Amino acid sequence: MKIAVPKEVKKNESRVGLNPVSAAALVDAGHELMIESKAGSRAGFNDVFYDKSGCIICEDRKVLHDWADMIIKVKEPQKDEVALYHENQIIFTYLHLAADDDLLQGLLDKRVHALAYETLQLDNGSLPCLKPMSQIAGRLAIQEGAKYLEKPSGGRGVLLSGVPGVRTGKVLILGAGIVGLSALKIAVGMGAAVTIMDINEAPLGRIDEIHEGRVQTLFATRANIEQELPSVDLVVGAVLIPGSKAPKLISRDMLKLVKMGAVIVDVAVDQGGCVETSRPTTHDDPVYEIDGVLHYCVSNMPGAVPLTATQALCAQTLPYIKMIADLGLEKALESNTALQRAVNLSRGQIIHPALM
Repeated sequence: MKIAVPKEVKKNESRVGLNPVSAAALVDAGHELMIESKAGSRAGFNDVFYDKSGCIICEDRKVLHDWADMIIKVKEPQKDEVALYHENQIIFTYLHLAADDDLLQGLLDKRVHALAYETLQLDNGSLPCLKPMSQIAGRLAIQEGAKYLEKPSGGRGVLLSGVPGVRTGKVLILGAGIVGLSALKIAVGMGAAVTIMDINEAPLGRIDEIHEGRVQTLFATRANIEQELPSVDLVVGAVLIPGSKAPKLISRDMLKLVKMGAVIVDVAVDQGGCVETSRPTTHDDPVYEIDGVLHYCVSNMPGAVPLTATQALCAQTLPYIKMIADLGLEKALESNTALQRAVNLSRGQIIHPALM
């Protein structure tokens, strides 16, 4: 199969769809690989590494897209990328179509096979291709939140860890999935006082057991959120419904409960956000203020650490990419239910039930 990896064009996106080691594995399996020149340079992988891996280095994006049977990316396709796609081409990347009607329609019109990393789901419910980026985003959420709580960054001037004799900062995490647990790990490690909420008892029970009651666990009800908001310094939105828009857990009216200079990091912004006032931002301009509350809503947070993120992503995606390349899409889907759930669109039809 002819597999192409374009350079990411989304602003501040420095990851790359395949690292040289993954590319070499596909070449060794008998497939042809074409990499857009400098596609991996911002993640620390220069063209010479891909050349040594047996890849064709291409300078012309149109040539690359015309040539490819399958396109491997990281972030959702931008408008100029969709224009280059052709019918029956396989697009395998993060898509987040529930939050982007224009992209959904553009891919439908192109009649491509659109497979999303974020909906590739094992029978046990886990999301292997989403997990590593969720872990990174959750850990970064506390790191970035702590930074923007600093006064020079516009925050309240709170140190999450506190110091002896002074209260620690307080963190509220909405969602106890991979993002939430990763944020919890860092927040607890910093010494913050942490409350984590979820709609399910099971993850809350595990957290209570592991942390022996040192972390406050609550059900994610409107009443509980409203009760917690006045005392928190940092809120992390870590809600996920695979393939669907995130539910709005914090409304605009609820912002008046939050302290001036507090920070909201909405990791769910690529699925529409779990805060009504969230809108996507970039690493160049990551925060904005509404009603005195700083909002950090970067939609590609792992792009800030592209070397770590690319290595983690490729370790999970390579087996599925190789399965499609080895068997062809139809037979790969017949043989793997996780891949079946990754299919969002096919030949102008919506396939994933969350998009219907």
